[in-house]
Amino acid sequence: MTKRILAAGALAALVTSPTYAQDEGDVAVEDAMAAPAERAPLQYAKINYDVQEDRDNILLLDLSNGERIAIRLMPDWAPGHVDRVKTLTRQGFYDGIVFHRVIEGFMAQTGDPTGTGQGGSSLPDLQAEFNPMPHVRGSVSMARSNSEDSANSQFFLVFYPRFNLDKRYTNFGRVISNMAAVDAIQRGEPPANPTRIVQASIASDNKPQAMPQPAAPEREITLDDLTAPIEG
Repeated sequence: MTKRILAAGALAALVTSPTYAQDEGDVAVEDAMAAPAERAPLQYAKINYDVQEDRDNILLLDLSNGERIAIRLMPDWAPGHVDRVKTLTRQGFYDGIVFHRVIEGFMAQTGDPTGTGQGGSSLPDLQAEFNPMPHVRGSVSMARSNSEDSANSQFFLVFYPRFNLDKRYTNFGRVISNMAAVDAIQRGEPPANPTRIVQASIASDNKPQAMPQPAAPEREITLDDLTAPIEG
């Protein structure tokens, strides 16, 4: 099933309506607000923006625009989702996958090997790990379909704050380096010339940045071409 994210306006209209929404695919939206007396205080780890520290929890995305993005993974927020992304990354699952749904002023979504928004990995879907961390600029969160427990491999990077996604999608990381490269991802649903993940890696694995291959010439240049007389 297509893993979609509701547009901000549609979500805002559903804040008080714990039901299903129809907006380019069903997304379950439940009112998870509990009474203050029922909520136990929770402490969540703060984001470390130093790319030289805790490198086993930094996801690197080498893009077809020649840029490298660093994302701080936050296992304290969503341990199962972070483990899934690290597992798929080390399997090479994300290498070559496009950003198939990129909405200006909203987010860039990737992680589907079919490029349609309907695909995922062969691993089982994840149980939701909703948390109170806000969806701000640079947040990295998991896409899902109508079931809360349907996240698998697709995730999205947030361009601008979308607080009405909070506690409805599993926020599991933050861009900590080169947000400008995220801004440069090609827009479209799908984009006409989509930006691609050339290589995804975990920083502690120390893989060198993978650069996009140059475009192939229209035809092979032969020795005869080089020695042919100049016409004119």
